[in-house]
Amino acid sequence: MPFKLNDFQNHINNHLNFLRESKLLIAISGGLDSVLLTHLCHNLKLNISLAHCNFNLRGNESDADEDFVLQLAEDLELEVFIESFDTETFAEDHKLSTQMAARTLRYHWFEELAEQLHFDYVLTAHHADDNLETFLINLSRGTGLDGLTGIPEINGKIVRPLLSFSRETIESYAVQNNIKWREDSSNASTKYLRNKLRHDVIPVLKEMNSQLLQNFKQTQDHLQDSKLIIKDSIDKVLETVITKISEHEIHFSIQKIKELSNPKVYLYEILKEYHFTEWQDITDLLNAQTGKQVFSSSHGLLKNRGELILFRNTIEEHAEAIAISEEDKNIKTALGYLVFELTNQINASNNATIYVDKDLLKYPLTVRKWVKGDYFYPFGMENKKKLSKFFKDEKLSMLEKENIWLLCSHNEVVWIMNHRADNRFKITNNTQYILKISLQNEI
Repeated sequence: MPFKLNDFQNHINNHLNFLRESKLLIAISGGLDSVLLTHLCHNLKLNISLAHCNFNLRGNESDADEDFVLQLAEDLELEVFIESFDTETFAEDHKLSTQMAARTLRYHWFEELAEQLHFDYVLTAHHADDNLETFLINLSRGTGLDGLTGIPEINGKIVRPLLSFSRETIESYAVQNNIKWREDSSNASTKYLRNKLRHDVIPVLKEMNSQLLQNFKQTQDHLQDSKLIIKDSIDKVLETVITKISEHEIHFSIQKIKELSNPKVYLYEILKEYHFTEWQDITDLLNAQTGKQVFSSSHGLLKNRGELILFRNTIEEHAEAIAISEEDKNIKTALGYLVFELTNQINASNNATIYVDKDLLKYPLTVRKWVKGDYFYPFGMENKKKLSKFFKDEKLSMLEKENIWLLCSHNEVVWIMNHRADNRFKITNNTQYILKISLQNEI
């Protein structure tokens, strides 16, 4: 059955009705799919503007695409935004493939436009054939369930209104209605996996089964249903294996994880959103020695006694020692802002605030990481104690110990920041100047 405007209109009314009252930005390349989406939305009188990326990858052809989009916008009396990118330089600088670099640049710019100009949604022209190609690409790369459930029709502010329609029906409609578009010459090349699937593999599959796209859609619906069941199961498991959640860490019980029917699979489902890839190494943590860690591009996982501790893996801005002069009133550190102020009143101290005798300090003070062999005199005690022994008594994890910073007066510890002050700098009856030192998230 040929594709008609009513088919698109009914799909919008039944599944994406919120688009009718929204301010929309259409990502348009000048190719068949995005040009047709523009015409369809314009015919339905949706509130649309256009956004075109010139990636400067095909010389004059790229510029001709830009000119075509500008002319289309003028013909339809639509607002249009154009951005030019040096894609090859960006790809080289960020060690990305050209295709991935273009994708990154494109979506980042769309997000900026949507935020700055208050667009409610960005529409892209992905269709059913694109969805099948993505499925086959992910299948060939050994993906998990997420990679097999396909391109989502709605993903945050990104909406794909043509996802239910095949390329064949879209092209047929464009031809029948004399809609012009630009052909990207690179789409004819089969050096890219997607193009090879499009030209050499999928036509054979369609020849073998004329209902391929419809059956594929049913399969994806089943996979989506299975994904929901798995999510419900993981949510219940998380209630039993998580022992602690803080601002920077999540603690998991190793014993509870080991009691699960398939710990490796559950670990994958629990941790996949944190960009880990070495799943056997993560499973091995369950029986590893305390202190063993595995890292992803964004997070780390630490074995600490009977727990796995998930934490964000960030590059510390202040890994080197920081010098603090007597005139400094606040200094930014890895733990927050260190604030110094003279006071006549002593309130109750806590982990984030101490009071010291200013005259006992020797400037410049320093903020530095602790090292093996450091010791201090715990507040309220006369005898010194090694920091390693203090950490053990406090039952600090390996991760917590790695994030310990010291405020020092020359070589003497004034404060284990966020933990304990040193007794040598305490306020006495002979104190003339009381210095309040506190850690604050902001100033």
